Amino acid sequence: MNELIGRVFHFEKSIFPANGELFGKLTAHGQEPKALMISCADSRIVPEQIMQAQPGDLFVCRNAGNIVPPYATMNGGVTSTVEYAVAALGVRDIIVCGHSDCGAMKALSDPTGLEAMPNVAAWLRHGAAAEHIVSTCHGDLAGKDRVRAISLENIISQIAHLRTHPSVAAAIARGEMTLHGWFVDIHAGQVLGLDGDTGEFVPLREDRDLPVALAARARIATEFAEAAE
Repeated sequence: MNELIGRVFHFEKSIFPANGELFGKLTAHGQEPKALMISCADSRIVPEQIMQAQPGDLFVCRNAGNIVPPYATMNGGVTSTVEYAVAALGVRDIIVCGHSDCGAMKALSDPTGLEAMPNVAAWLRHGAAAEHIVSTCHGDLAGKDRVRAISLENIISQIAHLRTHPSVAAAIARGEMTLHGWFVDIHAGQVLGLDGDTGEFVPLREDRDLPVALAARARIATEFAEAAE
């Protein structure tokens, strides 16, 4: 622990001075992050490292299982972070990022032992749909394959929850919001992205279009309704 804390001195002596101009701009003009990433709190997943982000690039919300509670069920840190990112900071891309070997997803797969952690058990109920989908649609899966499937389905479920948040729903309706679902395979060093058109998670590649869960597109249903009257 002393070694970890001691790195603060390296930041003060080396990192900050070397990036003085950048920190000066951020101090003078405030932040304008390009995206909000909602990721797991797992220590092996570092959003800024995955995206090679500099200070000011990324707004981050981390919690066990990269959970986004539906808007009506909980007023907490995730809800407030999403609202602030969209309404105050003008973020137009939100990434829900899960990963392999996730402890939260293992607990969803097999809740043995959660009786000693009632708050964790209550939190993970926001991922119950993912476990139910895998159990009912892919009942043959077991072990690591089952956990991976739950992890992928959980990303999809949390994106659905995200869309219940008024700030996000309004931005989607205006065509100003793009939603992304990512899965970091920490064994392969690979990032998969959810393709909303096919429903598949595909590797992110420089020579291919970036897969998106929901592309920015203005809603036209209201226009059709008016034209029909």
